[in-house]
Amino acid sequence: MHIHNRRHLAALVVVCLIGCLAAARAAAAERPNVLVILADDQGWGDLSIDGNTNLETPNIDSLGQDGALFERFFVCPVCAPTRAEFLTGRYHPRGGVHGVTTGAERLNLDEKTIAEAFKAAGYATGAFGKWHNGTQFPYHPNARGFDEYYGFTSGHWGHYFDTVMDHNGEIVTGRGFIIDDLTDHALDFIQENRERPFFCYVPYNTPHSPFQVPDRFYDRFPESRVKLRNRNPEQEELDKTRCALAMVENIDWNVGRLLEKLDALKLADNTIVVYFSDNGPNTWRFNGGMKGKKGSTDEGGVRSPCLVRWPGHIRPGTVIPQIAGAIDLLPTLTDMAGVERVGSKPLDGRSLKPLLTGGSDAWPERMIFSHWNKRVSVRTQQYRLDMKGALYDMVADPGQDRDISSEKPEITARLRDAVAAWKAEVLPSIAKDDRRFLIGFDEHLTILPARDGVPGGKVQRSGKAPNCSYFTNWTSTEDRITWDVEVLQAGEYTVSVYYTCPAADVGSTYEVSVGDTSTRGRVSEAYDPPLRGAEADRADRGGESYVKEFRPLAAGTMRLPRGRAMLTVRALEIPGSQVMDVRCVVLKKLP
Repeated sequence: MHIHNRRHLAALVVVCLIGCLAAARAAAAERPNVLVILADDQGWGDLSIDGNTNLETPNIDSLGQDGALFERFFVCPVCAPTRAEFLTGRYHPRGGVHGVTTGAERLNLDEKTIAEAFKAAGYATGAFGKWHNGTQFPYHPNARGFDEYYGFTSGHWGHYFDTVMDHNGEIVTGRGFIIDDLTDHALDFIQENRERPFFCYVPYNTPHSPFQVPDRFYDRFPESRVKLRNRNPEQEELDKTRCALAMVENIDWNVGRLLEKLDALKLADNTIVVYFSDNGPNTWRFNGGMKGKKGSTDEGGVRSPCLVRWPGHIRPGTVIPQIAGAIDLLPTLTDMAGVERVGSKPLDGRSLKPLLTGGSDAWPERMIFSHWNKRVSVRTQQYRLDMKGALYDMVADPGQDRDISSEKPEITARLRDAVAAWKAEVLPSIAKDDRRFLIGFDEHLTILPARDGVPGGKVQRSGKAPNCSYFTNWTSTEDRITWDVEVLQAGEYTVSVYYTCPAADVGSTYEVSVGDTSTRGRVSEAYDPPLRGAEADRADRGGESYVKEFRPLAAGTMRLPRGRAMLTVRALEIPGSQVMDVRCVVLKKLP
């Protein structure tokens, strides 16, 4: 009888567990999927839904036609800050993001991301594209809430065809045009997770330069097709405009592929889709007559399209005039999905769900601040105070052509006081950045790219923009390449240098040291691939580096203690005219 009771109890426990699991799965199935698509350097005026007749973007436009369109949606003047604000719902300086390269783009580790919130709620999470908020673990997307990552972590990439990519922390080679490749991986993720809720983030990296796009898109843009021009047409470079618009049409085609996948899997009705961009246009081109472009805190530099579709919840054709911004997306999406945010830091954004679903007639007045490099402007529903303290009525004067600060002294004073208070509260968090580049987080590779290093002596970067550069002109034993690092875990590490070297210069010996510990290697084999990129450029890349394939060169092992140190690469002997070109140093902790 006793054994029978125990068996009966065990059976009840199993039944309860099965029931609980089924209930949990049913609850998860009721939660909407989320697909967020982010363009890079696409202006508000780069869509046909916003009045640009130079191009056609039917798939992107359909999101606003079948859902909601925000008339006044604001992001940051440049890339990494917008990404940080989307991820956290907080103004970017609060999270330590104050630049776009050399470590200034990293999102502080005590910030909690939207991916962490959805992952904690049982969602599959994936990101496919340009991350731009940190490279080394634990800044890497796989350590910030994303189960799956495919893309690149830098601010921009130097070539868009068959390019080097990061797949969950490993270096791999992509296939085809980069936007098509990223979309392929996002489609695979959606397919694999079709039976559970997913959060899919697709941060594309176009129409950011270099200006490259497949022929079938570029050939649709003869110069004669570009009828609408920038408000100061003499500033516009038509070759760049043509390619930028072709790149946007390529994005639109890929957005169509994503939407078709949702339809094919019968997921469209239960998926929230968001489309926006990270800053104003990267060149002077049509942008609705607004003042400013990328890098500017004026309207044209920070106004972005934002389209949101959620069938059955957002009425088709909804137009939202209230100002909103990237800081609002985390609270909005977690609210609409019934997901609790993680972390306790106060948000700067607010949930836009009442505006999207018609749940509220009242919407309180607010201010949205735009910042870049200590330049701050503030936007209310009607006015913008620019970085110089000039006031513009954005309803009567959307092009910011007439300063009315003397006519509206009370409003001007109120907004100037608000900017001063915002600066005092928010900007001190980036006054001094003492973060080192981290080595040895868990079992992951530590990649120290050239953009994060400091050239010393005659060593130079391959281009003026650090993001996709490599080190070259290493010709002297007095030259140094250094990275300011912190070793998180003591232990044995393998070290390799990704290099190129022509046959005539083979034979140099070099040393890699971290503090007092060092290992030595020799350039024993030639590897001298050609530069790539120029053959695909549609317009001048303005000093950005071309790229080439680099090969790992084993430099031995080192036993590293925990703590801060300087990682230094130097030459001991140079029989030829140079040592080698260096793309990155890679360390991996041994078990």
